[in-house]
This record gives sequence, structure tokens and C-alpha cells, in this order.
Amino acid sequence: MSTTRPFSPGDRGPEPSGASGAPEGPSGASGGTGSSDEPAAGRQVRRLDFEGQSGVVPLARDFARQALYAWGWLPAATADQRAAAEDVLLVVSELVTNACLHAEGPAEMGIACDNKVIRVEVSDRGTGQPAPRTPHRAGRPGGHGMFIVQRLCLDWGVVRTPGVGGKTVWAELGAPA
Repeated sequence: MSTTRPFSPGDRGPEPSGASGAPEGPSGASGGTGSSDEPAAGRQVRRLDFEGQSGVVPLARDFARQALYAWGWLPAATADQRAAAEDVLLVVSELVTNACLHAEGPAEMGIACDNKVIRVEVSDRGTGQPAPRTPHRAGRPGGHGMFIVQRLCLDWGVVRTPGVGGKTVWAELGAPA
């Protein structure tokens, strides 16, 4: 489901407050490893600013894991719930790794939950367009990141803000039944 839609199908677009997960830029983020919950209509949002941070992939996974605990996705009571939480952490790893490898590093990560969907966003300064490698070569190393994201997520896409460098890559995963 590779798309360049800035929001999910059926979504009317970003809410004026930015609570929909649309990119707000670094000014809306906490510094360092801080986070902020921004409740809006049952949606919880946390943001992580990568400015000056090293080890950003494990940092992002830990940040996402803390959010999953706070939102009740962890500890998981069933195998399906555990698998859903692990899928979120894998998608976080893939998006942040891609920003490191192809886009001058991540600037910010946002993770939002509305009890049915987790939305992960990674903003970077890169100009490239992420896409699953075609054809996908399962037996070869590398090039699997966006293929994994495509397979695990309900949808994903890219948001670009006119006049601002970089982009935000977003992905949405469903809660277990």
C-alpha cells in the first residue's frame, strides 16, 4: 500500500491542533529523550526529538516501548497482542534506520494511539522518496525496510511541507482484535 497520501484513506486530513499526527516540526516536540502526551478526542501522542542524540534506533524503540506500556499495549496478555506490539517496534526500527541510511538522520519521531490504530511518524531532512525495493529479493541482505513496513502496516505514506526541507514518513498499524 505504498502511498504519498499525507493521511489515511477516509481521513479528512490533519486536525488544526496537529493532534492527528501531521508534522508539527521540532517546535512541537520535547527536547532530547523527553516525551509529551497530547490527548485530543481520545488520541494520545508522544514525540521524541533526536537533536544531538546518538544511538537513535534503540532510543526510538525504547521510546515506543514506553508509549506501548503507557497505552496498555504492553505487557501483552495474548500472543496476538504481543505480536502487534512487536510489529510496532519493528516498524519504528525500520523507519528510523531508513532515515539514518537514506536521509541524513531522523529529526523527530511521533507515535500516536487511538485504541484501534498506532501511527508512527519519522521526520527527516532528506529529499528522497522511500519505496519498497522492486523486485523484492528475499534472499539478499538489505533493502527490506519499506517492504517490511508495507507488509506489517495498514497503510503508510509520506508528507512533505511546501517550502520546508525534508519529509515525514508515516505508518499505521492496527490493534489486535
